[in-house]
Amino acid sequence: QVQLVESGGGLVQPGGSLRLSCAASGSVFDINAMGWYRQAPGKGRELVAAITSTGSTNYRDSVKGRFTISRDNAKNTVYLQMNNLKPDDTAAYYCTARMRRSGMDYWGKGTLVTVSS
Repeated sequence: QVQLVESGGGLVQPGGSLRLSCAASGSVFDINAMGWYRQAPGKGRELVAAITSTGSTNYRDSVKGRFTISRDNAKNTVYLQMNNLKPDDTAAYYCTARMRRSGMDYWGKGTLVTVSS
């Protein structure tokens, strides 16, 4: 099993920046890809960005050029640097980890990001 704890959310003005962190513990040796999803009020959960164990990344179109996902394997932590934030980025952000052998996904409890003036 893997436990994921997110941090770094908060209230920020449009155009501002935040960095989310997700610390993994437990069977971290078996983690393959990690990623960030978000869910805005009244909407479904959507993939924001993902990174594999080898560092390959992918992003949803609306955040390309503004968000950067990175991974520190020594610290078992994945980050999401969010720049030029927009009100549409307001959502609960969830960290996820996909296990290599089982393909099972684990989720954190989420951290809230609010972009508002």
